[in-house]
Amino acid sequence: MFHMFRKHGPRMIDHHHHHPHRGGGGRGPRMFDSGAMRYVVLQLIAEKPRHGYDIIKELETRIGGGYAPSPGAIYPLMAMLHDMGHVSVSLDGNKKLHSITPEGQVFLDENRAMVDAVMARLAGQGREGERGGDDLRAVMHQLKETVVLRARDPAAPATRREQIAAILRRAGAEIAALD
Repeated sequence: MFHMFRKHGPRMIDHHHHHPHRGGGGRGPRMFDSGAMRYVVLQLIAEKPRHGYDIIKELETRIGGGYAPSPGAIYPLMAMLHDMGHVSVSLDGNKKLHSITPEGQVFLDENRAMVDAVMARLAGQGREGERGGDDLRAVMHQLKETVVLRARDPAAPATRREQIAAILRRAGAEIAALD
């Protein structure tokens, strides 16, 4: 009996780490392996400088369903991103404000397909049966992220923002013209 307990103990602990009981449903937490979470957290910091608490709340909002990653999952990851040189940390009162570094932005850009795929999966976590509406919301969210990322690119030509605005105006006009 003792032998069986020892045999199953570590497996139960490993399983508990990814167990969905913390939040609302099985799909959300399972998505957050450390590799995927690194892209998500770095993307959120790229959108705007954030405190750890902000990242947790933003993830909770985007995923929906009551799931929020634990500080024990987020803070070590943020420390790792800092150690890798992907984020810089400044003090904002008594809180640490994390900002993306040029190296972190290069990492995101080099892994853009993976980042976009993970962010799309993240946006899809909050679906509640009305696939059409939720898919549309996910697409709109991805569009916003892409616009912000491309508009802030320091290597972009001076006309980049005008180009983006023209594309968005055309898209808006096409949507308005739908029957």
